[in-house]
Amino acid sequence: MHNNLLEQIRALRLGHMSNALELQWSQPMTYTSLSFEERLGLLLEHELLQREVSKVNRLRRQSKLRLDAQPSQLDYRPERGLNRQLVVQLLTGAYVHRHENVLITGPTGCGETYVACALGEQACQQHIQVVYYRLTRLLDDLNIGHADGSYQKQLLHLSKKDLLILDDWGLEKLNTRQASDLLEVMEDRYQRGSTIIISQLPVSEWYKLVGNPTVADALMDRLLHNGHRVELRGESMRKLAQTDHTG
Repeated sequence: MHNNLLEQIRALRLGHMSNALELQWSQPMTYTSLSFEERLGLLLEHELLQREVSKVNRLRRQSKLRLDAQPSQLDYRPERGLNRQLVVQLLTGAYVHRHENVLITGPTGCGETYVACALGEQACQQHIQVVYYRLTRLLDDLNIGHADGSYQKQLLHLSKKDLLILDDWGLEKLNTRQASDLLEVMEDRYQRGSTIIISQLPVSEWYKLVGNPTVADALMDRLLHNGHRVELRGESMRKLAQTDHTG
C-alpha cells in the first residue's frame, strides 16, 4: 500500500511530498498524535517550501552571478557613499517591475560588482529572471552570433530576462558594430526589462565611449531614463577589509 501511494504521489509530481511522507512513516511516534488534517498540512507545507527553494536555486544558476553576494552583508559605512535608503528601496524589486535601470559607479575595488550581485541575488529570491554578463563577453557573444546566425536568438533571449546585469562597462571604447549591437539589446529591453550597469567611470564619461553621436544619444537615453544612480566612493574594499582585520 505504501509503495502504491508513493507512486501515485510521484505521478502527480509531488516528489518532495513523497519524501516527507516517508519521513512520517519512519517516525510514527512523532506523528501518530496528529490529526489527518495536521499531517496532510505538514506534507503540503514541505512540498511548497521545497518547490520555492528549488525555483530560487534554479534562478540563481541561470543568472550566473559573478559573486555570491548577500544583501544582508552590504557595507553602509559613511565613507563608501552607499545610500542605505536607496538600496532598501531597490531591494524591494519595485524598480524591476517598473522597468527602471540602476547605474552603479565607483573607483576600482570599491564594491560595485558586489552591490549589483546582491541586488541580483535578491531578485532571484523574488522569482525575477536575472542574467549577469561582463560587457566584453556579451559583445563577443553577439559578434559570434552575427557569424553563426544566432544573433536574433541571442537578442530574444536577452529581451526575456527581467534583469540584465552588465559589468565592466567602459573598460574600452565601443566600435561601430559593438555600439550598434548594444543599442539593439537596450532597444529590445526598453520599458520591458531592467538593466544594472556597473562601471568604474562616472556616468558623465559614458557618452565618450560611443564613437557615433547618434547611437550614443539613443543608447544613453535608454540607459539614463528613470535610472537610479548608486555612486560609490572611497578606498578599495579589499584594503578596508585588511585594515579591519589588522585593527
